[in-house]
Amino acid sequence: MRHEQEPKISCSIFRKQEGFINEITDKINRAQNIEEKAALAEELEKEVDALLFCSDYDGAKLDCRNCEFVANLRKKTAGLIKHARKLS
Repeated sequence: MRHEQEPKISCSIFRKQEGFINEITDKINRAQNIEEKAALAEELEKEVDALLFCSDYDGAKLDCRNCEFVANLRKKTAGLIKHARKLS
């Protein structure tokens, strides 16, 4: 599945992780039940953490700040999916 508005962030680490993250996101979207989605959300969190704990992070760079923003949104999304499993 092609993602409509992929972030334009010039960073090799982001681009590498983005491929993994998009693949997991597509699997979450295709998953049939909340247990499967939650398991994939845990994988998503691990890939997102690679961005959030990036050793090359520089708060003065717009690309780094944008990456952090996108990664935090994805981390929250994964958390919501995992929370939905607890509610089911």
